Amino acid sequence: MAVLAFDPWSPEFVAHPYDVYAELRAHEPVSWFEPTGQWLVSRYTDVNALLRDRRLGRTYLHVASPADMGRPADPPHLAPFWHVIRNGMLDREPPDHTRLRRLVSKAFTPRMVERLRPRVQAITDRLVDGLLDRVRDGGTADLVADLAEPLPVTVIAELLGVPEADRHLLRPWSADICGMYELNPSDEAAAAAVRACGEFSAYLVALAAKRRARPREDLVSALAQVVDAGDRLTEDELVGTCVLLLNAGHEASVNMAANGWYSLFRKPDQLALLRADRSLLASAIEELMRYDTPLQMFERWVLEDVDVCGARIPRGSEVALLFGSANHDPDRFTDPGRLDVRRVDNPHLSFGAGIHFCLGAPLARMELAIVFATLLDRVPGLAMAEKPTWKPGYIIRGLEQLLVTA
Repeated sequence: MAVLAFDPWSPEFVAHPYDVYAELRAHEPVSWFEPTGQWLVSRYTDVNALLRDRRLGRTYLHVASPADMGRPADPPHLAPFWHVIRNGMLDREPPDHTRLRRLVSKAFTPRMVERLRPRVQAITDRLVDGLLDRVRDGGTADLVADLAEPLPVTVIAELLGVPEADRHLLRPWSADICGMYELNPSDEAAAAAVRACGEFSAYLVALAAKRRARPREDLVSALAQVVDAGDRLTEDELVGTCVLLLNAGHEASVNMAANGWYSLFRKPDQLALLRADRSLLASAIEELMRYDTPLQMFERWVLEDVDVCGARIPRGSEVALLFGSANHDPDRFTDPGRLDVRRVDNPHLSFGAGIHFCLGAPLARMELAIVFATLLDRVPGLAMAEKPTWKPGYIIRGLEQLLVTA
């Protein structure tokens, strides 16, 4: 059975899951995966529909207890982690999700994001200056550590209002918290996530107190004032929201920039097209997100029995929506295994769909466009120095490093 080839802990599978996805779509589009106790859903039509189906949710706690759903209770030692995560909008359902998203969405409107453009460009230029210093005279730079990581962290830190002296704390906290999103995380990963949630929560509570006393033009100040205004946002929700914005606001961008460049290096004809014609940049960004999305899987809980592609999935089940597979479904994308920076019909699912569609998509798109345009303009001879290795994570999939020369 094809499902036996699905091995998210295998380095070989993580490096190239797309052949296995093709087998799943063809032979077992909905399949039970015993190691994680999840239903794998691999076809575009089904993934797209389930993202919008209100019979599924990111949580079930708004309608049932774990016992009601036939699920075990959370282990007590993970309570600090889940307290933080479940107070963010991603793990809430309406009406709480609607309320939280409405409050935060004002910071991510196209107009607000456009106001950030000069600052994002300035940060990118500074980081590219450093990259150029490293590659001068035949040296190498790491596109991940020298550009892809620090840019979105700096942008989200400025958006939140985290002082520059504290920003070095953010990336380790985020990495430790996101370790819990992987399948069957280890005890060590769980302990690191709990510790990071505690430290980040304490930091945000203290920062919010400072911003109440001396408000600034940043998101923590705005959210802190909402807390004081009444019951529309609690302090726990403020913390959960800020943690979510850090994690979602840069993890995908880090991996998308590096994954995208790696794809272009492996397809020099497409890189040549982009170097010759900057008008292709917008379609190229969308295609790179489709071709090798950093978010390979997104999970949902089944709140009512559902039938998917002939399979009955009962209430209380967890479904694993395979974004990477959906984005390579030939029933939706012509020649999906081919990278085509000129592709125009490209409704990829890398940002999700439905009420949980990524709030930061406009910011992510702008950051990626600036990164790619700046490197194309300022480092025209950018080339891969050696084949990279993938991090062990599957759900959030990215490169350990990407060494480049100029």
